Amino acid sequence: MRDTLDGKLDFSRFLLDAHGFIPVPVIITEPALGNIGLAIAPLFLKPKKEIPKDAGYVPPDITAGLAMITANGSWALGAMRIGSFPKAGIKYRFGLAYADINLNYYRTLPSLGEQELTFNFRALPLFGSISKKITRNGLYAGVQYVFADLKVKPLFNGNLPEFIKPKDLDNQVGTLGVFADWDRRNSIFTPDKGFRANFTFDFNDNWTASDFNYQSLSVTTNWFFPVRKSWISGLRLEWNHIFGSPPFYLYPSIILRGIPFGRYQGQAVLITETEQRFDLNKRWSVLGFAGYGRTFTGDDAYIDPQNVYNIGTGFRYLIARSFRIRTGIDVAMGPDSWGWYIVFGHNWNR
Repeated sequence: MRDTLDGKLDFSRFLLDAHGFIPVPVIITEPALGNIGLAIAPLFLKPKKEIPKDAGYVPPDITAGLAMITANGSWALGAMRIGSFPKAGIKYRFGLAYADINLNYYRTLPSLGEQELTFNFRALPLFGSISKKITRNGLYAGVQYVFADLKVKPLFNGNLPEFIKPKDLDNQVGTLGVFADWDRRNSIFTPDKGFRANFTFDFNDNWTASDFNYQSLSVTTNWFFPVRKSWISGLRLEWNHIFGSPPFYLYPSIILRGIPFGRYQGQAVLITETEQRFDLNKRWSVLGFAGYGRTFTGDDAYIDPQNVYNIGTGFRYLIARSFRIRTGIDVAMGPDSWGWYIVFGHNWNR
């Protein structure tokens, strides 16, 4: 547990000697899940032994499990595998889970104004993707597929609002997507430099085994650069747009620290955020971040356009130098809520 260079606490040797195994206990602090919960996420990191000379940074293969429970009664079990074949220029991901989740959604109802509506979601999602390197500078193109069997139960009294269709409560969602991903970061965990750009277009229709007919577009960019040796600047820009008629809970949502998941939805969502990390020494860092999000409603009369922001601060400790993994705690505030988050790697990793 000690680094051979500085003698400080470091998991690098442990990860290598234990074949990459690290049990990650996580305190769940997401406001939408009751502000407190516990998850156990055992990780197995396996660095690649044979890497082509022109491949650049190649992340380790990751096998992960998940078991979680939260204060609002939500729980989930799952597993995921992320890997690659560098010589063939192929990346892949797949995973499965079972989730029993309680979440709040917000809509503007006639004569009542904005209302908070609580639902229980029981879902069995399956996910898989594969991509192929198509240019020498690291651009990948691929396909992905998500299938989920969903059961939704309202946890409030009274009649269902008009925007909720019977099909929204018991359905299957099958999403086939095509994507391009260009990742030039120097680490998938806590980057110090480089960028990642991702473009994804998804289809939902009868031929994808979905009970709904809609499409979605997602464009994401993360950019990291050193302003000085001890000052790392990060910029994030996201655009999510949905076309057609999805169930109410699958509209895009603003995802920022300090803002509950699902609190602000729209037919389109714009998110921008900056994070500035200052390294006090080789191990410890402090950071500040601020972001802005806007929802666009289109022709949905039950969703109001919103402008929201977040601001916060936190600290990091370099827990595994060889893997560039930093961990720490963030505290963030939004327009009408706040939250604190335990971060392993980087908050923007998804």
